[in-house]
Amino acid sequence: MSILERQVLVLNKSWMPVNVTSVKRAICLLYSDLARVVDAKTFETYGFDKWCTEGAGKMFIKSVSKDIPVPEVIVLTSYNGMRVKQDTAFSRSKLLRRDEHTCQYCGEKLAGPELTIDHVLPRSRGGKTDWLNCVIACYRCNTKKGDKTPEEARMKLLTKPHIPSWSVKVMYDHEVWHRFSSNKG
Repeated sequence: MSILERQVLVLNKSWMPVNVTSVKRAICLLYSDLARVVDAKTFETYGFDKWCTEGAGKMFIKSVSKDIPVPEVIVLTSYNGMRVKQDTAFSRSKLLRRDEHTCQYCGEKLAGPELTIDHVLPRSRGGKTDWLNCVIACYRCNTKKGDKTPEEARMKLLTKPHIPSWSVKVMYDHEVWHRFSSNKG
């Protein structure tokens, strides 16, 4: 994963977690003065120029004129709404996220283009394209399973298909983010 794709915690104006975004988007919000960087240790906030000169980032984005520290947390300057429950409509990208880019038969973790959607109950037998009947599979496992159920193909699913219930709570995968959690756990 490139530095620009890393995740940044987004707080609303009241300092409540509302989302995560990419470093690239966070820098754009910061540069446009729509957000400020939050130092997770001191809670000091920085605008773009001050962050570029005084920020204490662990990683940097190299540009022609300056090195920009990578932020971990930003606070929006005007938005004060709360996170709306994330849409759980079925899509390939959301299925990849749910299954963590991992084949649900052999456990191999691969890039998105190297993975397929497998229908646990094949479509030819009435299987639907939804959260409860689809899993991510590598090409090899999907080909091996073919038009059979996992039991018929003598293949075992690593996890049972389920409808994801994403929330801000599950997004706390960086240690410093926990300081901003209102629902630790």
